[in-house]
Amino acid sequence: MFSKLEEIVEKYKGLELKMADPEVAMNPKKMIEYNKVFVGIEEIVEKYTYYKKIKEEYRGLKEDSFTEKDLEMKEMMVEELNDLEKKIVETEEEMKLLLLPKDPNDAKNVIVEIRSGAGGDEAALFAAALFRMYSRYAERSKWKIEIIDKNEMGIGGLKEIVFMIKGIGAYSKLKYESGVHRVQRVPSTESAGRIHTSTATVAVLPEVEAVEVDIKIVDLKVDTYRASGAGGQHVNVTDSAVRITHLPTGTIVSCQDERSQMKNKEKAMKVLAAKLYDLELGKQSSERDADRKLQVGSGSRSEKIRTYNYPQGRVTDHRIKLTLHKLDYLLDGDLTEMIEALITFDQTEKLKQAM
Repeated sequence: MFSKLEEIVEKYKGLELKMADPEVAMNPKKMIEYNKVFVGIEEIVEKYTYYKKIKEEYRGLKEDSFTEKDLEMKEMMVEELNDLEKKIVETEEEMKLLLLPKDPNDAKNVIVEIRSGAGGDEAALFAAALFRMYSRYAERSKWKIEIIDKNEMGIGGLKEIVFMIKGIGAYSKLKYESGVHRVQRVPSTESAGRIHTSTATVAVLPEVEAVEVDIKIVDLKVDTYRASGAGGQHVNVTDSAVRITHLPTGTIVSCQDERSQMKNKEKAMKVLAAKLYDLELGKQSSERDADRKLQVGSGSRSEKIRTYNYPQGRVTDHRIKLTLHKLDYLLDGDLTEMIEALITFDQTEKLKQAM
């Protein structure tokens, strides 16, 4: 680990010199390229610098403690040595985590799709509850939400909804949400009080730049149609909604939330790019992980990841076997404890592999 850290420090120093070069300063492209790498390794360099400082403090204090005659002072030294030992161990663990390969998508915005599954009206109501949960979590995180496409049901449910969450690190927190979410509750129409089980699928995709995905115009079929649902007269008179089909993969995306056909097409293209990027990542992941499953789950839409049990007021994440008896809080967007547990589990498993 320490030889790797020394390499990173040398790289960091080299980048500092390069960015101080007047020729590089006159080349914005190079400057951005170097700065991106520089910022990416700055935290680990600072952590390693701090580590070396407390190690040196520890060595010096230990030597002094051997020759110290005053018992009270010696006792204080031993206490301080114990504190430094703890800091050294904690910092070593933090450095191990910082050395793990970073997901290049972690800082990105996300596109989230929620679709009602088995369970009819109850599934649609559950999909709406999940949308509210993620909306509230985004609000708590000071992120912005932008609706892309929505298919409502008259009962207040959602057959499907596609939306973007804009905020630094949104993907790093929400990427574990992909999969099948299951709800167990007694519907208001159930006179016998029987618990019904319904599902909704969630897909979380990182927003990608156009340059990251090669989309050829000849591979696209673009249809326009009249938007449906709430929206006043505009809904009935303008073919503003857009549906795009990517012919090579059969991927279909649509957007009808904007009044402008051009804006709807722009949003639909963002979703298409994200989906094609996700398909490519899926292929690479399948090849790389042919002999094992990803530790926190494959993110497959067919994989049951979590159960929301209303009668017992609990939420269970099946991947990490964590149960929280705070259903109301989670559905109100208080997802921090669940998400942090998933991140910790994922990092722990990656550390095991790296050892």
